[in-house]
Amino acid sequence: MHKKPKLFINFLLFLAAALIIGGFIFYPRLQQRMDTPLGPGLELPTHTSTTVKTNTPEAATGTVPILPSEASVFTATPTGTSTPAPLCGGPPLMFILGIGADSGQDYMYGLADAIRIARVDFTTPKVTVLSIPRDLWVEIPDLDPKRNVDHGKLNQAYFFGGEGMGYYSGPGGGPGLLARTLDLNFGVRVDHYGAVNMQTFVKIVDAVGGIDVYLEKPVDGRSSDPATIDLGFFNAGQHHLTGEEALRLSRVRKKYNDFARQDFQTIVLCALKEKLTEPSVIVKIPKLISAFQDSVQTDLTPAQLLQLSCLIPQLDRENLIMTGLPQELFEPSRVYNERQKNTTFVMDADYEVIRQYIARFIAGEWPDQPDEPSCP
Repeated sequence: MHKKPKLFINFLLFLAAALIIGGFIFYPRLQQRMDTPLGPGLELPTHTSTTVKTNTPEAATGTVPILPSEASVFTATPTGTSTPAPLCGGPPLMFILGIGADSGQDYMYGLADAIRIARVDFTTPKVTVLSIPRDLWVEIPDLDPKRNVDHGKLNQAYFFGGEGMGYYSGPGGGPGLLARTLDLNFGVRVDHYGAVNMQTFVKIVDAVGGIDVYLEKPVDGRSSDPATIDLGFFNAGQHHLTGEEALRLSRVRKKYNDFARQDFQTIVLCALKEKLTEPSVIVKIPKLISAFQDSVQTDLTPAQLLQLSCLIPQLDRENLIMTGLPQELFEPSRVYNERQKNTTFVMDADYEVIRQYIARFIAGEWPDQPDEPSCP
């Protein structure tokens, strides 16, 4: 009569022992996988002082479960202070170089079509994203001297760093060379990078079911020039965009300028952020990260990607700021391009003033209180 309960108890004890043993065997492997960067690192000193992070209860704060990372780093907070712990198991601050690449299926070639620096504050929490014009004429370091190239447009730093070009053999490939170029010319130091090409961007937007945008004015991307891509016409008003349509809106520039295109990209990014915070999509974020991690060029770890996805829903409207350097700092110009043996269009500016703006951005002093939040 007592054999069945005894057998059941023995079974539970055996199951518990198996789970404990399995945990000791497989957890370190899972931990190692979560803490392994998905791409080559930048190998640059950063603005963020670091120390080894230990597992804390705060690591699980947020709507997405986070596996604490023993290898991740953060700025140490002195013990005994009232400074809040960073959310989602993240560091207090993280600087990320975001790149929209105009490459096709891979990242062997291509220009940096969009260049943005994200200042991610896990404590406030707050995310400020600075867009940097791609047509700035800059010194590009660490190129093969046999190539006889040491200057170019900012977006070409990513291009020359591409594996297929053979101009650069340093750390990080295209993102690594772009990061070094930003550091050399403007004092930008980033911790990590993420690059998304056009095809992957389309697939990501489609994977979340498209995005909803509102356009105050019509956006005309049409072209009768066979050498220019016809990006279509978008009426004023509300739109539900597929991935392909969102990409086309993000690329419109011909009848406007690069600053207008940055604004169109901001509209799309804000709409994507809204979509990612919908309850039906939040629960899918870990699967989305897993599905696209091989299609995105990044040195972030899976654990860090989860930290970032955990932070997004916790941002107040006023604490997601998309900004750019003031347009009045720039004027159209042309410089002689030694490689192409002709002149090329560039945006001219006082680079010392740009450096001052960027230093304030890195310190979190600018933009302080924008007139309106960047995302509606």
